[in-house]
Amino acid sequence: MIFQEVDQLEEKIGYSFRNKDLLRQALTHSSFSNEQRIRRNGNYERLEFLGDAVLELVSSELLFHTYADLPEGELTRMRASLVCEPALAYCARDLELGKFLRLGRGEEHTGGRERDSIIADVVEAVIGAIFLDSGLEKAKDFILRFVLNDMENKQFFYDSKSSLQELAQGTFKTDVSYTLLGEEGPDHNKTFTVEVSFGEEVLARGSGRTKKAAEQQAAYRALLLLRDRGYVLKKH
Repeated sequence: MIFQEVDQLEEKIGYSFRNKDLLRQALTHSSFSNEQRIRRNGNYERLEFLGDAVLELVSSELLFHTYADLPEGELTRMRASLVCEPALAYCARDLELGKFLRLGRGEEHTGGRERDSIIADVVEAVIGAIFLDSGLEKAKDFILRFVLNDMENKQFFYDSKSSLQELAQGTFKTDVSYTLLGEEGPDHNKTFTVEVSFGEEVLARGSGRTKKAAEQQAAYRALLLLRDRGYVLKKH
């Protein structure tokens, strides 16, 4: 990674690292560190571990104060929906984190820059890096601005298919159908694309590493479309 790219990302997230090496580490996949023979802990995995804990703390505090009347079980479910892999990957794409990643050749050639599991981890690694660089308050600022900034929408990530199925049967009196449009990539790293329909109407498309993940993304996009049309959605 070159300094210009570091500066570009810092400008995008509104935070300037005192220790630029922390940001580089947060953007370094294990495939790159292995190829370059960087020290064993030179990738983002330890920072991801730390960032995950910080994210859980900040999201728990926000939900605790925002929804003062909800029981523990409901708060736990809401937190899971806000910080699940698809929600974090959505955040990563907003920030275009994928283009800043340092990947090994294998991951580069198999679409690692767009893989939910990788870019979601990088969001947590960046959180961990900010926490080490400046402490909890700066990490919290990042989380509130970029991760928990759209709670109403992101809660639908957790189980979009169930929410869509309930809306289809309860409001539209119809069934939901998912159609596989195609798959790309080698057997060990496929990307599936599906579309979701109510009867004859195609509502949305989604993609993912598995058919289930692709269906979940398509369902999420369909829910947002239907919400924009004025339908009341329920979260699971």
